[in-house]
Amino acid sequence: MEIKDVEKLAELARLDLADDEKITLLKDLDGVISYVKTIEEAEIDDTELELENHNVWREDQERDRDFSSDLIVGQFPEEHDGFLKVKKIL
Repeated sequence: MEIKDVEKLAELARLDLADDEKITLLKDLDGVISYVKTIEEAEIDDTELELENHNVWREDQERDRDFSSDLIVGQFPEEHDGFLKVKKIL
């Protein structure tokens, strides 16, 4: 990579970098790229890929709940004609 590559990346990311920041970023990116190249060199020919697919979803289950409008209205501090009264919010 070169400074022009870092400048292009900074432009795409809409970053305003100082010259010393560009140099620091260039060194960091060179380190990342060399690490990726090291990983690419790993021998994986004799490794067997094991994929196991299974359903992670559970079936819906009905739950017994005592939710009714009468129960909820009865527990609320104020109500008017079956509606819950709340404070006015502006």
